[in-house]
Amino acid sequence: MAAAPVWSVDPRTGKQREQVAVEATAQEVDQIVRAAHAARASLADRTVRAALLRTAADLLDESAEHVIEAADAETALGPGRLTGELARTTTQLRSFADIVDEGSYLDVIISHADATQTPPWPDLRRYKVPLGVVAVYAASNFPLAFSVPGGDTASALAAGCPVVVKAHPDHPATSELCVDALHRAAVRLELPAEVVQLVHGFDAGVELVRHPLVAAAGFTGSVRGGRALFDAAAARPQPIPFHGELGSLNPVVITEAAAVERAEQIGEGLAGSMTLGTGQFCTKPGFVLAPLGDAGDALVKSLTHAVSEVEAGVLLDHRMRQAYVDGVAARAELPDVEAPVTPGAGGEHTVGAGFLTVPAARLASSGEHDLLIEECFGPVTVVARYADEAEIGAVLSRLPGNLTATLQLSDAEAADPAGRGAALLAELTPLAGRVLVNGWPTGVAVAPAQQHGGPYPATTSTSTSVGGTAIERWLRPVAYQSTPEALLPPELRDDNPLGLPRKVTP
Repeated sequence: MAAAPVWSVDPRTGKQREQVAVEATAQEVDQIVRAAHAARASLADRTVRAALLRTAADLLDESAEHVIEAADAETALGPGRLTGELARTTTQLRSFADIVDEGSYLDVIISHADATQTPPWPDLRRYKVPLGVVAVYAASNFPLAFSVPGGDTASALAAGCPVVVKAHPDHPATSELCVDALHRAAVRLELPAEVVQLVHGFDAGVELVRHPLVAAAGFTGSVRGGRALFDAAAARPQPIPFHGELGSLNPVVITEAAAVERAEQIGEGLAGSMTLGTGQFCTKPGFVLAPLGDAGDALVKSLTHAVSEVEAGVLLDHRMRQAYVDGVAARAELPDVEAPVTPGAGGEHTVGAGFLTVPAARLASSGEHDLLIEECFGPVTVVARYADEAEIGAVLSRLPGNLTATLQLSDAEAADPAGRGAALLAELTPLAGRVLVNGWPTGVAVAPAQQHGGPYPATTSTSTSVGGTAIERWLRPVAYQSTPEALLPPELRDDNPLGLPRKVTP
């Protein structure tokens, strides 16, 4: 049976552009993973890994025009957005190179033998080693920063792990261009190209997570797809870590005092955040608790005006477009749900932004309105109007885990450490990995302190996929006990030949 072709498709028209590749067979996946496994030793040298990451970033920058052109043709995200995303992608690569050079991620701890302890300590030396081959599942909405050259790949290579990427079907040509840049970077440094490889096809993705030589996986996508792969990873004879980002509602709580103070500003900010990138950001605010009364009405009026000004946009593919149209229609039909700006189809290939309102009391207990607290991918949000603080608490207690949670406070509330603002912040903290005050969640800074991950179903682990600590997902600690100096890895020797940060006791 012939391998299925992989086509590049224009989301603006739904038409096939060109055949890019063919789907990998089970045998090909096996060969690719085994080749990646065989290439592990080539990544052992930290200086080589850092050079690989920087060279890859340089080659991607050199190929920027072609990469951005291909990505725009396949995603309709636009050259402006994609130029910024490529800059973020190359920044991530270089940032992880800096992390590799600095070395504290190895978490070197040396406890010298100490007979005075009870019980006595033997000589113990601990650091972290790479897990092995990492499977990366590319995201649809970030064809660069969360795909072939993205944060999962960069952090895994930084850890010393070869990578096999399963390309997303929405941007196969972009994926091929990016993996070519990574291959050229490896070859330039006399590394085997097999340190980063690419496969296409749904079945190939399933085979990948099941392969016995795959040691861990990173995924960004839907709850349904991610949960299926997570279950497959857990069901293996030897289960592996599966770091999946699956879905997030990203709730926003707006206090009455905040609405009184700046209703128009909050409405405009919410509109900009929920429609950014045609609502295709994983951190889009998809659910809002806003007060009843005059201040809340003014906020909804501002939101209505701002969202009405947003032009129809193109989603990443026609399947997502149909899911959006069907999803907002099903929500709009529920009792007591109103649509100040009706979301839905904007044309044959586009969608229109909008938002829905509902009494918060409808969501305080389970029932037919539960659909409103499920993520709907695209430029729509749900505004639940609450009557009092008890309704806020009742609704928050029913929300799933999220990447972000946002609190809009008045100036007085933000300055009171013992007031309602502090209490609401405490209520939101268990719901998300990143909690914002008087900001908007779209836009994820690639910073050392970043946490891009949260309680399930936002992610399947407590790790982050953005920021320097993302490297920790692909490492495991090892302690050497009473090991002769000559046999120790250089990282653990007393003379510290690599000059690494370390903690030594006593």
